[in-house]
Amino acid sequence: MTLAPPVHHRGITTLTLDSPANRNALSAALVGELSEALAGCAEDDTVRAVVLTHTGTTFCAGADLTAPPEPAALVALMRAIVALPKPVVARVTGHVRAGGLGLLGACDISAAGPDATFALTESRLGLAPAVISLPLLPRLDPRAASRYYLTGERFDAAEAARIGLVTLAAGTTGAAADDVDKALVPVLDGLRRASPQGLRASKELVTASVLRHFDSHAEDLIARSAALFASDAAREGMTAFLERRDPPWVL
Repeated sequence: MTLAPPVHHRGITTLTLDSPANRNALSAALVGELSEALAGCAEDDTVRAVVLTHTGTTFCAGADLTAPPEPAALVALMRAIVALPKPVVARVTGHVRAGGLGLLGACDISAAGPDATFALTESRLGLAPAVISLPLLPRLDPRAASRYYLTGERFDAAEAARIGLVTLAAGTTGAAADDVDKALVPVLDGLRRASPQGLRASKELVTASVLRHFDSHAEDLIARSAALFASDAAREGMTAFLERRDPPWVL
């Protein structure tokens, strides 16, 4: 299993990415398990909202290069988060890379602690943040997206909040989990006080433009992602990454 059993408490169901051995990378198995769990939450009237979190020091390292999901499956997962008739809240106390940022972009609300770092590293592997652009580009500051898409630089939680990737940058020192959980107290309280109908209707308003982006661009970006993954440059980039060496284009 790569997803821990769901935990339900006072209307909030917590789904925990639980594959620390590969830094919760998005394998085909994890994408399938998470999609199935979200579908169950959608059908369960006792679920008011979903919290998506992780074990270990990494929220999600991006695609599992040894067992990657099909681009269409990742798109379907991100769209399911956006379209879920219940809010999805990300709780991040560790690192997020590449495709993991797509999960954050799909969530309605996200809180990241002082130990969290972020990077869109695809360009360094001969790839591009293709399908994860579907939830990211409608929400990110355009100039920041241009910088971090191109350079692959790391940035912290405060910068992630400034550019629209996360909602809350929680704390600056101390226990990261405590900081994030404290920041989420008023958020989860607010969701528990809202009616299911009110949450559903309100989420439809704030996600409409993101869903239009999916519907307009998903097919093209799925094809673009598949072509990039099949390219010689990407094969070399991924091999170099797995072998912990620089690819030949590094100057």
